[in-house]
Amino acid sequence: MPEQVDIDHLRRWIGTEEAADDMLTPGLASRFSATLGLPAQEYRTGVAAPRLIHFCLAQPIVPTSTLAEDGHPARGGFLPPVPLPNRMWAGSDIIFAGDLIVGEEVRRVSRISDVAVKPGRTGTLCFVTVDHRITGASGGSINDRQTIVYREATSAPARPAETAPAGSTVQSIDPQPTLLFRYSALTFNAHRIHYDHPYATEVEGYPGLVVHGPLQATLLLHLAASEQGGRAPDGFTFKSVSPLYSNEALCLHAGPRTGDRMDLWSARPDGPFAMQAQARWT
Repeated sequence: MPEQVDIDHLRRWIGTEEAADDMLTPGLASRFSATLGLPAQEYRTGVAAPRLIHFCLAQPIVPTSTLAEDGHPARGGFLPPVPLPNRMWAGSDIIFAGDLIVGEEVRRVSRISDVAVKPGRTGTLCFVTVDHRITGASGGSINDRQTIVYREATSAPARPAETAPAGSTVQSIDPQPTLLFRYSALTFNAHRIHYDHPYATEVEGYPGLVVHGPLQATLLLHLAASEQGGRAPDGFTFKSVSPLYSNEALCLHAGPRTGDRMDLWSARPDGPFAMQAQARWT
C-alpha cells in the first residue's frame, strides 16, 4: 500500500453523517425529463417524480471559491480526505419504497459505511461506501448505497478489449457536450471532466469529455421501465466498468426480463461494457 494512503486515518470517517433538505419542484422534474428526453408529461404538484431524480436533490452546497482544481469540493469534511487525486462514482445499489412526489420537501441523510484500499490495474484504489436515505414528506423513500472510487493520477483507464453483446432492445444516444453540461447543472456537479475539454484531456488524460456514470444509469433505468410498459423497477443496481466519451455514440442495451430481473448495459458501438446494471421488480 502506498505510503501516502493512511487507511487507519481514513477509516475514522466511518459512521460520519450528513443531512440536507430540498424541494422537489415541478420545474426540476420538467428540466430533468427534458434533459434526458423522457416521454412528455406535465409534472404538476402531486404527481410521482421520475426515478433517479434524487441524484439532483439535496446536493452539498459549497462556495465556488472552495472547490478543488478538479471541480469537486475540497477534501475533508463529510467525505474522508483521500489523497488520491482522481475521483469517480463507481456504482450504486438502490431500493425504492414508494415514489418521491413533485412539490414535496425531500430530506437526505448520508452515512459513511466503509473505507477500503485495494490494488488496481492503474495503481492504488480507495473505495468509500456511502449509504444515502432519501425520504419525501409524503412517505416515499429511497435507500442508495453508493460507492466512490479514488485512483492515482495516471492516463485514462484502459478499456477492456472484449466487445459487449447486443441486447434484445438497443437505443442509440448522442452524448453531446450540451447533454453533459445540462446534467452537470441539474446535479450541481462541477467535476470538470464532464464539461471542460482541455482539463479532461490535458490534466486527467481522457480522450474527451467523460459521460457521467449516473447519467448512463438514469437512461438505463428508464429504458427498463419503458420495456415494462412504463412500470419503474423497485430496485436498481449499477456499476461503471469503463469510460464513455462525448465524441462517440452511446448505445443503451436491455436484455429480456427473466423472472423479476432485467440486465441492462451501455457501450459504444462494437465496444466493451461501459456500465452494467440490473433492474428488479417485486
